[in-house]
Amino acid sequence: MLTIKDLSYSIVGRPLLEKANLTLPAGAKAGFVGRNGSGKTTLFNLILKNLSPDDGEISVHPRWRIGTVAQEAPSSEMSIIDMVLEADAERSLLLKQAETETDPNRISEIHMRLADIEAHTAEARASSILRGLGFGAAQQSDPCSSLSGGWRMRVALAGVLFSQPDLLLLDEPTNYLDLEGALWLEKYLATYPHTIFLISHDRGLLNRAVTSIVHLEHGKLTLYKGSHNGAYNTFEATRRARMELSVKARDKQAAEIAHMQKFVDRFGASATKAKQAQSRAKRIAKMQPLDVMVDETSLPFSFPQPKHTMASPMLNLEDVSVGYDGKPVLSRITQRIDPGDRIALVGVNGNGKSTFAKLLSGELAKMGGIFHRGKKLEIAYFAQHQMDILKPEQTVLEHIEPLTPHMSEAQRRSRVAQMGLTTSKMLTLAKNLSGGERARLLLGLITFGGPGMMILDEPTNHLDIDSRDALVRALNNYKGAVLIISHDRHLIDATVDQIWIAEDGAIRMFDDDMEGYERTLLSKISGTEKKAKKSDSGAANVKRKRDRQESAAKRAGLSPLRKQIQQTEKRIAGVQAKLEKLEVQFADPELYRGDPQTAIDLTTERAKRSAELEKLEALWFKKSGELERAEQALLADSE
Repeated sequence: MLTIKDLSYSIVGRPLLEKANLTLPAGAKAGFVGRNGSGKTTLFNLILKNLSPDDGEISVHPRWRIGTVAQEAPSSEMSIIDMVLEADAERSLLLKQAETETDPNRISEIHMRLADIEAHTAEARASSILRGLGFGAAQQSDPCSSLSGGWRMRVALAGVLFSQPDLLLLDEPTNYLDLEGALWLEKYLATYPHTIFLISHDRGLLNRAVTSIVHLEHGKLTLYKGSHNGAYNTFEATRRARMELSVKARDKQAAEIAHMQKFVDRFGASATKAKQAQSRAKRIAKMQPLDVMVDETSLPFSFPQPKHTMASPMLNLEDVSVGYDGKPVLSRITQRIDPGDRIALVGVNGNGKSTFAKLLSGELAKMGGIFHRGKKLEIAYFAQHQMDILKPEQTVLEHIEPLTPHMSEAQRRSRVAQMGLTTSKMLTLAKNLSGGERARLLLGLITFGGPGMMILDEPTNHLDIDSRDALVRALNNYKGAVLIISHDRHLIDATVDQIWIAEDGAIRMFDDDMEGYERTLLSKISGTEKKAKKSDSGAANVKRKRDRQESAAKRAGLSPLRKQIQQTEKRIAGVQAKLEKLEVQFADPELYRGDPQTAIDLTTERAKRSAELEKLEALWFKKSGELERAEQALLADSE
């Protein structure tokens, strides 16, 4: 059991925890949420005894082992799988003792204990965890030093999962994972046999891997039990209901006080009712104002609209290849991106997602094929390595000065505010900003001039849930094209209308939504993906092949017409998706609290898209009729 009692802790006079209390029983699986900077990681450090509380106490069962991912990823020459095996300290110690021990009784004890902890299955278990986190069987023998920082963090995560501590503390474990790895981790944590305390801003993980939510707000810890709707969804609904009840209770109290005060004011000097007036005055004095649960305001994002109107396609790739040092990572890329396209690029890490993003942004040159890019097209590219453009010793305002040579300081401050950075942060050095604040600054800098397209590679890694929602609203208000690489399914579901997959050295379109893609990944992870049906007899196969070839030859002449219909269907789907996104924006109350011009623009956009959809559907009916008549003619000929 983990027990926190009256815990208080401050940093430079700023209280993060004030008389906080929490009890997590053995076997509990709790997600830990709260605004960036509220003190979640600090609480973990207090539990780990890396920090000492100002007041109060934290108690953990004396026999519990506490495990967390190391801050520094392993970089030794030890193999990846051996590094994971080493994470089980007891097993490693017992194996070493077994090699040197000479006492027969002690040797027997050692081997009995090794049997108890199932040491004989250790390598298989470690390998299984590594596979789930994206390491192939051959790669597991490579030295840790050969890995990049993100992959080393995966090794560190694999190590702590393998060691199976009694209390598992995880701080944003999906930040270094692709979607496949995140889904595997969800399944693993959901069946983890011990206690989990998990900091995360990933709604999917919080809904499917844990059964309760601990919320840190105003220095207090509040535990919310989950339900079949998902732990985070239940927390959100329960908290919203509590907020509404607290407001109603406050209003009721205010009305009661006003009523009694009116009586006191009217009859305070009356000889007959003075006693009653005094009684009411005493009741008013004793009534303590009720605390009201107030949602902390989330700072918005705001992206400038595209400076130039671009023709279609903005980007067109025909049989393009791209890679490094003369070796292609991606080949045969044939895709196009039009103004207003919203694309999610998914795929297992290492399959070329970031390589493709660098190709589109201009950081990498093509190795072959035809790549057309609109002359006036400006692309804003956000990725973790782009953080290097921030200057640690410069303030936020100093970062935008080169971009605003003719602006006054007041105007510059206004632009910084549009990035979602408060007045108190404008003179803060970049090195002292939080991860989320640096992300906001970088997004503001790269979109400053009104790009026609944004490429966002894991933009939510350092953002809390409310900031992620603010990013969703900003992206839906942005009229340029967007390509997102992310394991955040909520972000993808709320902002995109196309899914592209990077796999097998190519980029292809996925003809389904994110739920369909998740089902595909989960079937691979669980090993239940349906296998191809066994082939029939050789003669039957030959006959079917001949029939298919004859049918294909007959229909070859209809290929251009089919292509026209497919292209029209794609355009229809794109317009329908944009209309659905518009309806979501119309349903958002924030729309009507903001600039009225935004609602007017959206209404105009909806009318335009509706007219476009009507024309496309008419074209589809016409072409489909032509195809149907042509196919009937072919069928008649074959008979």
